[in-house]
Amino acid sequence: MPSLQKRVLIVDDEEDLTWTLSKKLSKDSDKFQLTCVNSGREAIEALNQLPFDLVITDVRMPEVSGLELLMEIKQKYPHTKVIIMTAYGSSDVQKEATERGCFRYIEKPFEINELRELILDALTEKKGFRGSVSDFHLSDIVQLNCLGRLTSALEVKNEQETGYIYFEEGNIVHAETGHLEGENAFYYIMTWQGGEFAVKRNMKAPRETIQKNWQSLLLEAMRRLDESSAGVVEEKEREKRQIIHKIRWALNPLLKSRGVDFILVHNRAGFPITFLPESEEGNLEATDLGNQLSVFFNDLKKLQKHLQAHPPEFLEMRLGNLILLTLKILKRDAYITVLAEPSANVGLLRVELNKAAREIQPLV
Repeated sequence: MPSLQKRVLIVDDEEDLTWTLSKKLSKDSDKFQLTCVNSGREAIEALNQLPFDLVITDVRMPEVSGLELLMEIKQKYPHTKVIIMTAYGSSDVQKEATERGCFRYIEKPFEINELRELILDALTEKKGFRGSVSDFHLSDIVQLNCLGRLTSALEVKNEQETGYIYFEEGNIVHAETGHLEGENAFYYIMTWQGGEFAVKRNMKAPRETIQKNWQSLLLEAMRRLDESSAGVVEEKEREKRQIIHKIRWALNPLLKSRGVDFILVHNRAGFPITFLPESEEGNLEATDLGNQLSVFFNDLKKLQKHLQAHPPEFLEMRLGNLILLTLKILKRDAYITVLAEPSANVGLLRVELNKAAREIQPLV
C-alpha cells in the first residue's frame, strides 16, 4: 500500500549532488519514496508536512546547519533515523562513534551503491538503528560541530555546574568550567553524565587554550570516559562486597547457635543475596533453596489471597529432621531463612533471627 511506503529525505546545499542522487535512486521507488531538498530550512518544512523514516543530511549548510536540523528532529521526530554525510571525516573517530551507538556516517565522495545499501539497511532494521537522534550523546554534538566546520560555543549544564566548549571553523580551540580551562576542562566536561546543552552559533572563544586537533581530543575523551565508567563499576562492586561482608558478620551469631546448619538471605523471588556457611556446595544449596522458596511463596500468596489475609512476616515449619524458619526483613523485599536440626533451641533462634534482621535491614 502506498501509505505504508517508507519515506527518505536527503538534505544537501549542493544542488548537483541532490539532483544526481534523486536520479540514481529513482529505480528504488518500489522500496522507498525519495525527497531531496537543498537547505536545512526546506528540510524542516518537509518534515512538518510529512513523516519521514530516514533523513540523510550534510552537516555544513548555510542558514540552518545539519546540527541545527538534527536538534529539530530530536525534539519533534525522535523515531526518525539519521545518516550524516560529511567531507571532513576521520575514520578513527567515526569507527569509535559507530561502536558507541552514535550516528551512522557516510563520507564524501561516496559510491551511489554504498548509500543505497545504507538506506535499505536503515529502512529494514527491526531493532532500531545506530544514528537515531533519540540517542544523542555529548560526543555526538562535539563531533557534529567539528564535521560541520562550525564556529560556535557549546554550553553544557549538569546539576552542579556549567561548562563551555568553543569551536573555530570546526576546531576545538577553548574549553572552560568554573575551575578548569583548556584540555583539562574539555576532558572533564566530556565525562559528565546527563544534563542539557545549547549551541550558540557564531560565538567566538574569548581566548585560545587548545591546539590539539579535534580527532585526537575526542578519541582521548572517549578513552577517559571508558576508564571512568570502568572505575564506577569497580567501585559499585567493591561497595557490594563490603555490604555482603557486613551482612555475613551480622549473621555469624545466628550461625553459631546450636543446631543451625544453613542461613540464606533472599528476596521474595528466591534470588540469593548471601548465605552462610560459605562454600561452593553452599552456593549450590542457596540457589536450589531459593528456587524452591520462590515456588513456595507463590503458592502462599494464592492462599493468602483466598483467605483475604495479610502477607506472613514469620514462618516456622518442622520438616521431618529439619526446622525451617523464615523472617521477613521490615520494609524490605528481603527474607532470612534458617535451616536447623530438631535439637536447636527454637526460642533462642527466634531472638537471634530478629536481632540479625534489625542489623541487616539498612544493608538490603
